[in-house]
Amino acid sequence: MFNNKTILITGGTGSLGKKLVQMIVDGGYKPDKLIIFSRDELKQFEMAQVWNVKKYPFMKYLLGDVRDLSRLQRAFTGVDYVIHAAALKQVPAAECNPCEFVKTNVMGAMNVIDAAIAANVKKVVALSTDKACNPINLYGATKLCSDKLFIAANVPSGAPQTKFSVVRYGNVLGSRGSVVPFFDERKSTGVLPITHPDMTRFWITLDQASHFVFFCLENMQGGELFVPKIHSMRIVDLAKAICPTCKLETVGVRPGEKIHEVLISDSDAKNALEFKDFFIVIPNKDYKNKLLTNGKPCKGEFEYNSANNKQWLSVADLNKSLLTIRGDYTIEQSRWSKEGVPS
Repeated sequence: MFNNKTILITGGTGSLGKKLVQMIVDGGYKPDKLIIFSRDELKQFEMAQVWNVKKYPFMKYLLGDVRDLSRLQRAFTGVDYVIHAAALKQVPAAECNPCEFVKTNVMGAMNVIDAAIAANVKKVVALSTDKACNPINLYGATKLCSDKLFIAANVPSGAPQTKFSVVRYGNVLGSRGSVVPFFDERKSTGVLPITHPDMTRFWITLDQASHFVFFCLENMQGGELFVPKIHSMRIVDLAKAICPTCKLETVGVRPGEKIHEVLISDSDAKNALEFKDFFIVIPNKDYKNKLLTNGKPCKGEFEYNSANNKQWLSVADLNKSLLTIRGDYTIEQSRWSKEGVPS
């Protein structure tokens, strides 16, 4: 899929961006160009020490911000595929800095869409979050708005060549800013703060998330919202896995935080199809995709949330997952790899 193609990743110096680059390089693909587009020069410098242009001549690093349409237009010239991972994503920061989140997550999405259409990019996959479903915080609201923009971008006048889809999943194990490094840092104190003893979250590894993004990019027709079937975990179980001897201190739910997260709401369920390892929320009844033949319609009262999920991670499972990000064993093969594409 990536051979002789030009791929651009916005926010490419983030955890997922680096994993995507690793998979392209280790997967033996031979892209024409693999462009990392981000605004942090230090992170680009550090990333270039691992994937330098001498050893990997297809690598290219471009400084820029998705808020800057003219810079995006130049960066997207000649690009075949865009993976839009750039975002501001910290919930408490969004509550205090709403305008900044709107500028990056909403206006930035509009700029990506406009630049992609102008440059005749073939496919754009935008990454979303469970917090965009029935949002109660500003971060989730900006990501829901972004999702709607990308889905609607498939039906402007003029029928552009560019196709847009959205991939929505939950917390990424080991991503920068996640609760795991926070708990790791605090465990030396003997006390781990938890916001609520009943809190649950969806959980996906960087490896699984990256494989699913590639799967969706390959199979998208435009207009889909892809949701993987992933595990839930209890925050108290995660805390016990990280530090079994630590005392758990309940500190209260933060502003804009839910007890349980939702990936597909009961409102979206009427347009959702269930497959073995994922769901697709389709934009309308006229939508066509070869994947749909194996899909089972979800019932109207269905809701995919982290509390009613059928798949759960135990403390032992979480311990094994934590070894993954700490490099103590080889990451397992993903269900969405080339060898394991769901039926």
